Amino acid sequence: MKRIAKFHKVSKKQFDLDWEDTFAKTAEESVHEDIKLPKRATSGSAGYDFFAPADFVLKPGESVKIPTGIRAEIAEGWVLKLYPRSGLGFKYRLQMNNTVGIIDSDYFYADNEGHIMAKIMNDTNENRTVELKKGDAFMQGVFVEYGITVDDDAKEIRHGGIGSTSRREMFADDKVEPER
Repeated sequence: MKRIAKFHKVSKKQFDLDWEDTFAKTAEESVHEDIKLPKRATSGSAGYDFFAPADFVLKPGESVKIPTGIRAEIAEGWVLKLYPRSGLGFKYRLQMNNTVGIIDSDYFYADNEGHIMAKIMNDTNENRTVELKKGDAFMQGVFVEYGITVDDDAKEIRHGGIGSTSRREMFADDKVEPER
């Protein structure tokens, strides 16, 4: 196995900013302290389990954006792909709102410290409520190697957080920086 990444916690300051942006209130002091770094459940597991930083309840059709408190330092040429845990997807049709989360290696250096957020939805058609307790594994990340084209000439450097690379392109003609 290639060892190509390392998980870290984001700073308490960044976590608090993102928590307040998401929930319009301050997180309890212990939330950041108790964040668990992702880990594999068994030696044969491909996915690293991400753990809920607090309790969440999702009724059918509801979604929530979860600040995980985690950032990933990833070697160039690799990407972290995020999926709901298989059991939650099977039992509740728990889904990532963007289908698959993609964490690029340069996201670690983004203005938001590369804080990984997960927006999940309970898409059940069986009227089931999802209850995630603090510390429950709810999402898994798999590291995947990727290639680039022979004529690739990308030289831009990431500055913003989630979705910042496409926003930069959208605003390029106007010479106006997007709001952050």
